[in-house]
Amino acid sequence: MTMMRRARPRTDLMSFSRTFDRLFDDATFRPLAWGRPVEARLALDITSTDEAVTVEAALPGVSPADVEITVHQDNLTIGVKAQAQHEQAEGEHVYRELRRNAGSRTLTLPSGMDTENATATFENGMLRLSIPRAEAAKPRQIPLTPVTEAPVAVAAETQGAQDEASVETAEQA
Repeated sequence: MTMMRRARPRTDLMSFSRTFDRLFDDATFRPLAWGRPVEARLALDITSTDEAVTVEAALPGVSPADVEITVHQDNLTIGVKAQAQHEQAEGEHVYRELRRNAGSRTLTLPSGMDTENATATFENGMLRLSIPRAEAAKPRQIPLTPVTEAPVAVAAETQGAQDEASVETAEQA
């Protein structure tokens, strides 16, 4: 038995359109990503615990003086401005190279962070930033009072009062 498929131009065209769109979703074809090479290079590792939020960034070839970290409200910005000049003279020819590298990355911090006590270290091209959570924002345990014990205790007190009243009534009679 031969299976025949009826041609559906509209459906086939939509399928081709979706395939074509998926092809251009790749970062290579996104023109907006071309103008932001620093964001692609400034990869961040962000970890969050009950005590603090830690941000790590690999900045090879950057000196600590070229790194700027700012916090404004709930936004954390890590900026890099580096400039290197290289000059080489060979006889009558002078070769000069000027390299500039600038960029930044901004993150929104969770609410309840204690930015006043934040610490940053820079060692071997690795930036480590630790922002502790404010005491009010840290998770805390709430003690649990069982509901079944409270009514039993009240009932026992009420029963004891009723028993005393009945004993007094019996004595008076």
